[in-house]
Amino acid sequence: MDRRRFLKNSLAAATAATWGSAATGRAWARPAERPMLPLPGLVDVEKSGRLDLTAQQGRHTFGSGTVSSTLGYNQDYLGPIVRAQRGQDVAVRLLNGLDEPLATHWHGLLVPGEVDGGPHQAIDPGAVWEPVLPIDQPPSTAWFHAHTHPHTARQVYAGLAGVFQIDDGRDDERGLPHEHGVDDFTLVIQDRRFDPSGRLDYRLAMMDRMHGFRGDHILVNGAPYPRARMPRSIVRLRLLNGSNARIYHLHFDDGRPMHVIANDSGYWPKPAAATELRLAPGERLEVLVDFRDGREAELVTGPDQNQGGPGMMGMMSGLRSTASALLEGDMPVLSFHPAGEKAKVDRLPETIDDELPAPPTAFARRRHFTLDMMLGGMPMMRGMMGGSGGPTMGINGRPFDMQRINEQVGLGTTEHWTIESNMLMHPFHIHGVRFRVLADESGQSPRLGNQGYKDTVLVDGRVEVAVDFTQPASRETPFMYHCHILEHEDAGMMGHFNVS
Repeated sequence: MDRRRFLKNSLAAATAATWGSAATGRAWARPAERPMLPLPGLVDVEKSGRLDLTAQQGRHTFGSGTVSSTLGYNQDYLGPIVRAQRGQDVAVRLLNGLDEPLATHWHGLLVPGEVDGGPHQAIDPGAVWEPVLPIDQPPSTAWFHAHTHPHTARQVYAGLAGVFQIDDGRDDERGLPHEHGVDDFTLVIQDRRFDPSGRLDYRLAMMDRMHGFRGDHILVNGAPYPRARMPRSIVRLRLLNGSNARIYHLHFDDGRPMHVIANDSGYWPKPAAATELRLAPGERLEVLVDFRDGREAELVTGPDQNQGGPGMMGMMSGLRSTASALLEGDMPVLSFHPAGEKAKVDRLPETIDDELPAPPTAFARRRHFTLDMMLGGMPMMRGMMGGSGGPTMGINGRPFDMQRINEQVGLGTTEHWTIESNMLMHPFHIHGVRFRVLADESGQSPRLGNQGYKDTVLVDGRVEVAVDFTQPASRETPFMYHCHILEHEDAGMMGHFNVS
């Protein structure tokens, strides 16, 4: 046995022993023993215009037979799929049933700052928040999640996340699958870590604070490595990376293509085929997959290689990256088992939506942002080694301050933002807007996943975006921009802006 194989087998055996004791010896990598894919409940508010949510404590088993303490919206873990109609107002009643404050952000909705759900809008335990959301944007798959500073990472990890779909009633006309749970599947992909007893584990070590918390098990809709049954037809997958930090490199084990039809902020003019898709925390992609041949297939992800730059941290993370790659290889995400009758969608559409306008070339202002991981020098290092605060991060040399407005933006303008990072890749999210990626690490032409309109972009060195500001935000309820590695956000890699 060569050294590489020995290391891989040794690491795999160690991990299998830990999870095996928790899962009574079952190997989740065997499709026949996996749980069925849970289907989140669909809350259709298109007629009522009302949405009732309760953030609650829960108890959930993740396949180990051991109960974990969790959080959820209207259920023990995660939340429902909310479907709203473009052009309607949705009156929300959100009850905080937790024993701690909670802010809930509508990630991807183009709504004013006063109903955006940023950290300034935390709800006390037992209190109710009643925003009215004006849904006036193209159809897309958005989501909602905890945004309570500085507890976002822990609350989202425990389960406070759900999906928000915007519909315009034209998917039949487009030739797209849209029957929930039949040929239209919403997949909330997360990685989680478990202790030897099988309980959900969120104990932050030094590297977790620096690189973001990564688990060694992949969950889809709260189930580890599940299997899904679907018709022998064209199937729609709405992919959401709901992880705290892991970047997925998704592909099928048999090489079948995924036809991208939408990303964060809406449909593309026509499908674009890809055999591998990168999905960073906070990003969404919608794809069509052809299962008309009836063959089973496995959706897998390659290792997350977001492990940092030179120096001590780079050396340590490089060792971790090597071990992770040896251990993980292609980690299973979800197995598909086509069966039964064919659904009504039996061909790929040639076109989906109107052509995108050319990216803007004139801007009201240009701004530059650097994503900083080492504010404070040695004090930060002492925090990493066990101090009370952990690492201090920031943007443009300053950590987040609840009392400081970082930028003032003109309502109705378009700005050119450049975002840079010299350590790690960072998914950068801007509240209340959609933007076009003008240039990313692939060169002057954005890579496939960065085409169309977006609200979250992975910064791998440098990204340039054209941002449209169509929603107002006051100084009392400003919008946020931040890294969507949630441990980085909680550590201060976040800023405010108001729009007027």
